[in-house]
Amino acid sequence: MCGIVGYTGKSAAAPVVVEGLRRLEYRGYDSAGVAVHTGRGMEVVRALGKLGKLSEALAERPLAGNVGIGHTRWATHGRPSEENAHPHVVGKVAVVHNGIIENHRELAHELIAAGARFSSDTDTEVIAHLVQQALEDGARTLHEAVRRALGRVVGAYAIAVLGTDEPDVIVAARHGSPLVIGFGEGEMLCGSDISALLSHTRDMVFLEDGDVAELRPGGATITTVSGEPVSRATKRIEWSATMAERGGYKHFMLKEIHEQPDAIASTLRGRVDLEASDVHASEIGVTPEVARAIRRVYIVACGTSYHAGLVAKYWLESLAKLPTVIELASEVANRDAMFFEDDLVVAVSQSGETFDTLGAVKAAKRAGAKVLAVANVLESAIPRLADGTLYTRCGPEIGVASTKCFTAQLASLLLLAVYLGRRRGTLGEAIAGEVLKALVAVPGHMHELLGDADYVRSIATTLANAKDVLFLGRGHNYPIALEGALKLKEISYAHAEGYAAGEMKHGPIALIDAELPVVVIAPKDATYDKMVGNVAEVRARDGRVLALATKGDEAMHDLATHIIWLPEAPSWVLPLLTVVPLQLLAYYVAARKGHDVDQPRNLAKTVTVE
Repeated sequence: MCGIVGYTGKSAAAPVVVEGLRRLEYRGYDSAGVAVHTGRGMEVVRALGKLGKLSEALAERPLAGNVGIGHTRWATHGRPSEENAHPHVVGKVAVVHNGIIENHRELAHELIAAGARFSSDTDTEVIAHLVQQALEDGARTLHEAVRRALGRVVGAYAIAVLGTDEPDVIVAARHGSPLVIGFGEGEMLCGSDISALLSHTRDMVFLEDGDVAELRPGGATITTVSGEPVSRATKRIEWSATMAERGGYKHFMLKEIHEQPDAIASTLRGRVDLEASDVHASEIGVTPEVARAIRRVYIVACGTSYHAGLVAKYWLESLAKLPTVIELASEVANRDAMFFEDDLVVAVSQSGETFDTLGAVKAAKRAGAKVLAVANVLESAIPRLADGTLYTRCGPEIGVASTKCFTAQLASLLLLAVYLGRRRGTLGEAIAGEVLKALVAVPGHMHELLGDADYVRSIATTLANAKDVLFLGRGHNYPIALEGALKLKEISYAHAEGYAAGEMKHGPIALIDAELPVVVIAPKDATYDKMVGNVAEVRARDGRVLALATKGDEAMHDLATHIIWLPEAPSWVLPLLTVVPLQLLAYYVAARKGHDVDQPRNLAKTVTVE
């Protein structure tokens, strides 16, 4: 959530900052602003709404200077408004901030009692007042003032700060919210995501919790909040700026749906050994001895990643013979969740920064459990805390509604199940080989499904006016029903519900009539005969059925109103295939309605608040 960009160097700062913010639009926001040091002092322009409004305001009031910070805000404290937009300026200080300051009320009362006047409803303004107060109390530099201020703050933050008296300096700091700094030639940048910086540099340092960095055009120095120097390794990022462009597609989401064959191939590359029927992934950090000692897998995740975890439960229990618990990470914090030293806790998060999942990981680590992260963003918070990480290698995913990261998570989790099964001795070479061969064939099957995109678009017209849609699936396609419903909700704003098909008769069947579209996931697998029965029950009540069925399925052809044909594939990999038409379906319904597909209302790509 929210986006930060900072620049100090030889170029005009405002255009660089706005360009970086544009690359962070996918994170979700409701207002934006820029502060620039003009050489004489700081000037700020803010606007409610999308970046186009900020650009219009900057055209009317240009900001000239080579040092600047900018922000896109997703409202938490205080409604969306120009007054609550960042940057916040107090005296000689301008601040942008991601995260939540938990003790902001106490600090605000203290500051007001000392004579401070607040101009917004945000928690962020407290930071600006604290930095200004530190300068007035004798802090010699902006860096020192920021450190003093942060010593009083409780909560999560990533901040960038400008000061009037140091015209080429940005101070950046993080705790619990991501922040990266980029090293260019004669210029330095900071941002809440590497995609904001890629057009200027691919050499980056990922700040860690408690880091405070002083950025000047010639480089950066990093200390702790208490002022002790620290050294952080520079990483060379292999993503390019063009990877985050639409490449001729109307929306990022459509591009990313079509990128899935390559994303899966990238995730599998170098990890699958078909000759040995095994998985090579030392980055998992689980030796054969540790694998045999695991008594339970505990998956924590949110949203789409949670659905990936639900599918993984089937694989881990059937292939690795490991009892598997899957829980919404946000619920872990709401009860006394029990982790044990012989647990393998698998934290699934596309961004690697999801606040609730990060909290669950910390709880697992305190209990002595081994933690494995499944994430897409290098050096993000959850992988840094984990004992091992399976990166999904998707490249940047810009659309808020996850597509390629979801299927790459599925591929990674199936690799994990095979890896553990082989090392625990619960999965023989023959079955492992069948699973891995099926997985390697997935990109080809995806290409086949994507070739029918125009047909899916034609079917989407039948759902465009639906107010309610029911998705049904069994076994490991039940989580895909949940995911299909979520995708439709996220971007088309239609009410959709995913249900285990066997539960339909326990309530949802009361909803079925001639007006309710029912999307049924019914490939030829072990649950097929029961799914045919469920479809017959829907049709007997005049329900409209859109079925996903294996090519050549005559029974389903006779029962369904519309059919999207699936290629024949082993049941292990069906969830990676059945979800693709559902992604396309949601996309085309939303596009037909004229919605902002990449940035659906009220949503953010990276959720870093509770």
